[in-house]
Amino acid sequence: MLRMPSIGIDLGGTKIEGAILDEQGRIVARDRIPTEQEGGYEHILGRVASLAGELRARADGVERIGIGTPGSISARDGTLKNSNTLCLNGKRLREDLEARLGLPLVLENDANCFALAEARLGSGRGGEVVFGVILGTGVGGGIVLNGRIWAGPQHIAGEWGHHSVDPDGPACYCGQRGCVETLLSGPAMEADYQETTGGFAAAAQVAAQAARGEAAAVAVLDRYLGRFGRALANLIAILDPSVVVLGGGLSNLDVLYDRGRDEVARRIFNDELRTPIRRNSLGDSAGVIGAALLATSTGMSTSTT
Repeated sequence: MLRMPSIGIDLGGTKIEGAILDEQGRIVARDRIPTEQEGGYEHILGRVASLAGELRARADGVERIGIGTPGSISARDGTLKNSNTLCLNGKRLREDLEARLGLPLVLENDANCFALAEARLGSGRGGEVVFGVILGTGVGGGIVLNGRIWAGPQHIAGEWGHHSVDPDGPACYCGQRGCVETLLSGPAMEADYQETTGGFAAAAQVAAQAARGEAAAVAVLDRYLGRFGRALANLIAILDPSVVVLGGGLSNLDVLYDRGRDEVARRIFNDELRTPIRRNSLGDSAGVIGAALLATSTGMSTSTT
């Protein structure tokens, strides 16, 4: 349990969400504002500082703030790297925000925040090794060991979205081809459907049309589930986690938990799949809850840097 209220901020590309958790880890206040990333780096700093200031006025005794963001802190020079909010890359985000807020910050990748929240308070609760998966506009992941984030010496632990499963697949912004993100994200499924049919359907529509027997949607979903099975079996073979928790928009597809699990089981390097694959429990609150947990000593990273 938390010893005092904590504040978390989830800095996304389109919205910034902030929340206060009470001593039991429950959200007692929550606000969202648009990121307005077109305004640039300094504008985003101001947006975060404004939201944090409003939350601090409603929470006594806060000693630090946790922030989740796409990307992570470079172990080489302390700047942000790998963020799809491009204006943040190469910036000393933590230091610049600390200067504005006058409080120490703990900053982590947003997938790590998701994994931490689900491991401590959600569907991964009780698991010794929890792998949290984000399947949405992008694909990410985070590892939690005994209730604490493992970020690794390079701050890339859990980045399964950028291991290549098809060297002849689509080009990825990271420089590789056929990365998991290019094959399992929502836009990837939509692009496959468009290439197959010439028309557009959102990922949820593709799944619904496949359930009704539409041939093109069935083919797209079959390819997706095969890739899901291969990618997650690779991950389980390396990490062998206690539990896998799925998050992001595509985690709402029921088919992932039966046919998707079967595809993983077909490819696992074992005679059975014993790893539970669970839907998240905290929904879109997981990221900001995880960020708030970062601000507590028990939620901070076990990274070696």
